[in-house]
Amino acid sequence: MYQTDMYEGMLAETISISGHNGDNIYAYYARPITSNPLPGIVLIHHMPGWDEWYREFTRKFAHYGYAAISPNLYQRSGHGTPEDMAMKIRSEGGVSDDQVMSDVEASMNYLKSLPNSTGKFGVIGTCSGGRQTYLAACRIDGFSAAVDCWGGGVVQEKLTSQQPVAPIDYTKDLKTPLLGLFGEEDKSPTSGQVAIHEEELKKYNKDYEFHKYPNAGHGFMYYDRPMYKQEAAVDAWKKIIEFFDKNLKV
Repeated sequence: MYQTDMYEGMLAETISISGHNGDNIYAYYARPITSNPLPGIVLIHHMPGWDEWYREFTRKFAHYGYAAISPNLYQRSGHGTPEDMAMKIRSEGGVSDDQVMSDVEASMNYLKSLPNSTGKFGVIGTCSGGRQTYLAACRIDGFSAAVDCWGGGVVQEKLTSQQPVAPIDYTKDLKTPLLGLFGEEDKSPTSGQVAIHEEELKKYNKDYEFHKYPNAGHGFMYYDRPMYKQEAAVDAWKKIIEFFDKNLKV
């Protein structure tokens, strides 16, 4: 709990890490200025790209006492504005799941290498990053909590060479507690797809909690976009921090 007599400082910067196949990629990294032990959070950016919102998202976790890192998953396609790079990635058919998983694991390993790491790590993503968060929670060893924010495509009907397996098919391998946050008016995932996902989690007796917000659609936490829903966004943020604190700080 923040008190007005507390010192508060933060380091936030772009760094380089060794990602998939040893590729050197950029990541945005933020942490509180402290020698105290810190749990870590890996943030998987959305289809609109490695953008300003994700930098703010990363810094917010640092404010709440985490070392946080968000890798640039689109870097192999070059550099430009986040919008231009997202358009280019779409035209290329997206980034392969295997490459993303490798970059995410490399990001977690960077946090693990920090001298004051607690060894506990969470993963979170929105939109396509929510889908990839679920994959990471199922496929990567080392995470202790995962938050899927309106991840479209977990219940995936059309497979591609880049996405050869539907994330829901990995459910039996889910390794972490899962928090899911969804808008009831979303078109991807639909309420029906969220229900299918929930049934699969129940089938394998997984530790999860889903929250579905009425009168909210896709991206309801994006304050800079028309779909923003203030009441849902504030509640979702509270649930995210409480969930990570419960699983990573105890």
